[in-house]
Amino acid sequence: MLGYNDGRKKTLFCVAVNLLELQDLQSVLREIERKPDMETLTLKEKSAFVAGLLQDATATKNISLKLRKKKG
Repeated sequence: MLGYNDGRKKTLFCVAVNLLELQDLQSVLREIERKPDMETLTLKEKSAFVAGLLQDATATKNISLKLRKKKG
C-alpha cells in the first residue's frame, strides 16, 4: 500500500495484509487502479479511500481490522 499511508493507517494496512487472502488484496489493488481520479486526490483522501476498500473486503469475510490492545 505504498503511497497511500498518511501516517495514521499503518496498523490498519498491516493487519489487513496479514488477515486477507492474496486474491482479496489483488482485488483491492485492481479497484485502486480503476479509480480514474486517484492522482488528483490528496494523501489523506487516498488513504481514506484505500482504508475503506480494505474495510469492505474484510467485512464480507466477517473480519475486523480493529487492533485489540492488552489492558495493562
